[in-house]
Amino acid sequence: MDTVTLLLLLTLIVRTVVFSTVVIVSIAFLLGWLVRTRRINPFNPVARGIRSVTDPMLAPVERRIVRAGGLPTAAPLWGIAGAVLLGIIIVSGFNFVAGTIATLIVAASSGPRGLFFVLVRATFGILKLAIIIVVVTSWLPISPFSPWVRWAFTITEPIIRPLRQIIPRMGMFDITPIIAYFALNILEWAFLRL
Repeated sequence: MDTVTLLLLLTLIVRTVVFSTVVIVSIAFLLGWLVRTRRINPFNPVARGIRSVTDPMLAPVERRIVRAGGLPTAAPLWGIAGAVLLGIIIVSGFNFVAGTIATLIVAASSGPRGLFFVLVRATFGILKLAIIIVVVTSWLPISPFSPWVRWAFTITEPIIRPLRQIIPRMGMFDITPIIAYFALNILEWAFLRL
């Protein structure tokens, strides 16, 4: 079995495991929500078992929700959203790594042209990922100076700042990251056609 086939098999296994885990966790959190909202009798032995399983996982989520002024009964729903988002991030990250390894293997067999292809794809991939991170963090209460996202702001600001001077805001919406993302796609296409 060659390496590319092995990577495809690993990708399929990771997707299946992550999907199954997200479904199981989502069902558990949904049952926890049903118990918390008293749609299932909370004094039932099954309900106590559900709470004993879900409460330790939901405790940090519940604390953040209560601190933000929300209801603790919403913690399971936020837990489901977090599980789905984490699953998407894990699968996307593994697909990115496996795709990069497969591309490097193919590029190594094609010489300098393959290396140029890999460098262009990797550079534009990192820039587009950084733009997505900048957009998502603008929706969340995350500081742009946080060490987790600072790198994304650092490498995208030279691209987005000149566009902000040209493109006006549309009310309260800043569409320059979207335009920058599409411009990067066009530039990547142009470089790859060289």
